[in-house]
Amino acid sequence: MFIDVNARVGHWPFQKLRYTHCATLLERMDRFSVSQAVVSSLNGIFYKNTQSANEELIEEVQSDPRFKNRFIPFAVINPTYAAWEKDLDTCHRKLGMRGICAYPQYHDYDVHHPALIKLAEAARDRGLPLAFTVRMVDTRQRSWMDIAKEWTLNDLIPVAGYVPEGKYMFLNNASGYRLNAENTEIARQANFLFDTSGRGMSDMPDIIRLYGRTRIAFGSHSPLLDYVTGQLRIAYLSEEEANQETKHMLRFRNAQSFLKLDR
Repeated sequence: MFIDVNARVGHWPFQKLRYTHCATLLERMDRFSVSQAVVSSLNGIFYKNTQSANEELIEEVQSDPRFKNRFIPFAVINPTYAAWEKDLDTCHRKLGMRGICAYPQYHDYDVHHPALIKLAEAARDRGLPLAFTVRMVDTRQRSWMDIAKEWTLNDLIPVAGYVPEGKYMFLNNASGYRLNAENTEIARQANFLFDTSGRGMSDMPDIIRLYGRTRIAFGSHSPLLDYVTGQLRIAYLSEEEANQETKHMLRFRNAQSFLKLDR
């Protein structure tokens, strides 16, 4: 069994994708033994008003009874957009969304922006995880309209220093997982979760050694990446690198604990 902490539906304007709807994502989940998936809207990265994408997502999740217990919806929130606090309240209280996705690179603010700190405080107060994606797509193959500069984990983890009581997810760490001394200290105190997407097979033992086996969970980064690779990063680990208990933690138990899912 797997729980996917990093999946989306919707469209990417610079690339044709497959499995862009809940129905097709569910087919992939069933094929690869994924019981539940955190899902957010790709469209919300590009809509001027992210709330339209959040409402689209909930409408789709509610359109089929098969989706009810399989998808864990996260809201895309841009804290520099007017009325984001009202949108967050609607997403949490009315629409039942279970977390927040923030995209500083695409919404044009940095991790030190007061609006992001306010969003992190709001997420903390509501008990919601705040998710960041280190890399959406490889910029070496980017469209000229896409962002040109990739961030690294070092660019994002300082938010946990501003609001240390929050819960954070740092997803698709394709640009590097090693931290400088200051950020290492922040990470040591923070409550966060990485996912298995974005790194090579040989990186996983080092990530476990550096951050501990409780801070990593399976993530596919679907539909931009495939389901197989994220699972292989766990299966590839030797018994010395990760015993069966550790592999179970990476496959689903860490996600259950972090997201407070029914077991």
